[in-house]
Amino acid sequence: MFAKTSLRVLRAHNMRVFRTYATPATLYDASKKPYDANKKTLVLLGTGWGTTTILKNLDTHNFNVVVVSPRNYFLFTPLLPSCTVGTTESRSIMEPIRHIVGRRGKDMRFIEAECTDIDIATKQLKLTRTLDPTAHTHIKYDHLVVGVGGTYNTFGTPGVEQHACFLKEINDASKIRRRLKDAIEKASFGDVAPEERDRLLHVVVVGGGPTGVEFAGELHDLVTEDLAKWVPSLSRHIKITLVEALPNVLPSFDKRLVNYTQHLFAKNGIQLRTNTRVHSVGDRTLRVSTDGVESDVPYGTIVWAAGIRARQFAHTLRAKVPDVQTSARGLIIDDYLRVQGTQDIWALGDCTVSKNAPLAQVASQQGKWLARRLNALAHDADAFQKIQTHEPFTYASNGSLAYIGSERAIAELPWFNKQITLNGPFASVFWKAYCLWELSSVRSSLSVATDWAKRALFGRTMSVD
Repeated sequence: MFAKTSLRVLRAHNMRVFRTYATPATLYDASKKPYDANKKTLVLLGTGWGTTTILKNLDTHNFNVVVVSPRNYFLFTPLLPSCTVGTTESRSIMEPIRHIVGRRGKDMRFIEAECTDIDIATKQLKLTRTLDPTAHTHIKYDHLVVGVGGTYNTFGTPGVEQHACFLKEINDASKIRRRLKDAIEKASFGDVAPEERDRLLHVVVVGGGPTGVEFAGELHDLVTEDLAKWVPSLSRHIKITLVEALPNVLPSFDKRLVNYTQHLFAKNGIQLRTNTRVHSVGDRTLRVSTDGVESDVPYGTIVWAAGIRARQFAHTLRAKVPDVQTSARGLIIDDYLRVQGTQDIWALGDCTVSKNAPLAQVASQQGKWLARRLNALAHDADAFQKIQTHEPFTYASNGSLAYIGSERAIAELPWFNKQITLNGPFASVFWKAYCLWELSSVRSSLSVATDWAKRALFGRTMSVD
């Protein structure tokens, strides 16, 4: 999650607040007020890293800008694992999209809905309203940017949907928090058998990428810093197991940082099961195989962080041009972020298939690049074709960061033509400073800093609705 997150600062400026709201209508058209008929209508799908960066850099006065998303906020995903254990509160990393745009004095119309269908011939989108799934709205576009992002990928493993927790949205963090709290409370009864107690207090994390590693590290901190004080008789029985199908965790990081992480996990009692595949998940056990040997692993909480896939709208759009969009992983785009086989549609981020990895900093850089090109071509009648007269998008890695627990982190940073690596407490300080700097507003930065201060002074709280 935090790996490869951009180290390029996204500064927020204090400017006047400008709020716009969607008015009830069946069809939004550029020829109808409050749209300016002399401007093209630019529709952005999603409020993730890519589309939010577009809004920060786009001159919205050149377009009729419409943002469509089932959530009306930007989520700072690098701190999502810390929300699961109470290190950071959920609201601290949620920034309303209207605030982000309004502070910059920009114009925007926001519609809280999910795009469920598209007619590429008439340039019309079908939206399903978030608060009333039976109600539908249609809007037209001149230019469309698809940034719907990705969702969890179960790889067809039986039982995962029914029994596992995921870690992609803020509701997922709340669900994990509740599941952990319930397991501890159930295990606290005196008549619980030792075998059942150990099962309830066993947390299995599937996926050795940054999301799984960071969650395991945050959970270890909760156990050693807080649960050891509150429920000492139970805390020593809490077990954390990280399951990874590859030979090592964090495959995108430098080998030295991987070794450091695995050594720290072993020291902290976090069991690593590499070269291990999950075949099925039941309500109390999961079936795994390590080096071809199958076994059942009892668990109380399972967190699935094994991969991502494009959201459904990406596949809906793919189906409109099946001869060109041949990848089941998502939307195929070119070096100018154009969706192949379509006209006036761009895409970016986790819902796309390109030579770049599905990382937050890739989406951010794509958003900034596309915003600049749209600004330059705002008054051009054929911007979709003429964008190729500009330099194509080129991704430049700005480094990798991951928190691994015990006030330690790992960092891989570019230094001229080399990569330097950092680990330990200093890297943790660097990671925290970066988070505070990268958050989308002063309000969010102060909120997170306050959360960390409260945790240091009073400890975490696992209270949940």
